[in-house]
Amino acid sequence: MKKHARVLIAPDKFKGSLTAAEVASALARGIVDVRPDWRVEELPVADGGDGTVAAALGAGWQRVPVRVSGATGLPTTAEYAIRGGRAVVELANAVGLATLVEPEPLGSSTFGLGEVIVDAVDRGSSEVIIGLGGSASTDGGAGMLQALGAVITDENGHPIGRGGAGLAKVSRLDLTHLHPGVRRAQFVLACDVDNPLLGPRGAAKVFAPQKGATPADVTLLESALRRWADVVEKAVGSRACFFTAGGEETRTGGGGVGVGLREQPGAGAAGGTGFAGLAVLNAAMRPGIDVVLDVIGFAERVRGADLVITGEGSIDSQTLAGKAPLGVSRAARAADARVIAVAGTCALNPRVLREYGFDACYSLAEREPDQTKSMANAAELLRGIGQRIARDVSAT
Repeated sequence: MKKHARVLIAPDKFKGSLTAAEVASALARGIVDVRPDWRVEELPVADGGDGTVAAALGAGWQRVPVRVSGATGLPTTAEYAIRGGRAVVELANAVGLATLVEPEPLGSSTFGLGEVIVDAVDRGSSEVIIGLGGSASTDGGAGMLQALGAVITDENGHPIGRGGAGLAKVSRLDLTHLHPGVRRAQFVLACDVDNPLLGPRGAAKVFAPQKGATPADVTLLESALRRWADVVEKAVGSRACFFTAGGEETRTGGGGVGVGLREQPGAGAAGGTGFAGLAVLNAAMRPGIDVVLDVIGFAERVRGADLVITGEGSIDSQTLAGKAPLGVSRAARAADARVIAVAGTCALNPRVLREYGFDACYSLAEREPDQTKSMANAAELLRGIGQRIARDVSAT
């Protein structure tokens, strides 16, 4: 690598260990230890889940704190990012599972997410990007819609209860009093899963157990979400929004033409919040990493970089399904930059790595096989990996 090389460090978080910013900082320190002459830039990324707002803030967006209802209804402070009429909102830091001491799989709600959205449109945001991921609830986005002004009632006209359990009695969705700013704004759902709302790959059966749901809870939530889907599609029609092969969003009108909303890839994201966003907010669904790369101006930042370092907790088959490192790799390759991955563990062989644009993968497990110790000392291990990368790249 040439003298005065330019290195861009753009990792996602190492879940349960370090934030994306902490990963980038540790790697940068290691590289500078060995090559102080290199220009090293840190640009943390995310895939639409927790860390999405932090990525925007790291790229210079303005932080906006707001008091909202947490997943269980207790007040909490969330934050989002704004710039030039755009807002980046993150479900995880308002009503995410990580905000709870104990999970409440039946009673957790997305109401607080809706409150963040209201604050954003009240400040003049005409485009709202919603990062889906890390949710505590399986309420089909009903709480979010209630905060936006929707009236959701049972057959007697009474408001339904909180969370997914409340959907078991839902009978009517009234959007007459939806917040006017919400009607004017455009919405983008940043999502890294393609699960539909219902069925064996749906929100209840796949994700609810991760939020503390028992088998009986899952059965209840699946039935409740099915009832909710019927009510929503009766209110708005079953139009669909989906991707073309080129990644552009196309839409079909009501009447069930095309892919039904409940079957739409990503409808099951964040406990069914994806479904509510597609149905009521008329949102466009985009891969989370693509949205984040746009938000942080990655295409501009990567131009002229000699080396890009990305990574996440595990580089494996899920990474290749569209996680953050793959998105970074593709964008970096388009800019003719060399790409190195860093992870807690790397489960892909060199041939597969090269096929997907990675020149190499360095893992914490190589330096510390004990996972508990590796996670506890991740920052120092990453610094060591940064040093090794600098030496290895310098020799080529």
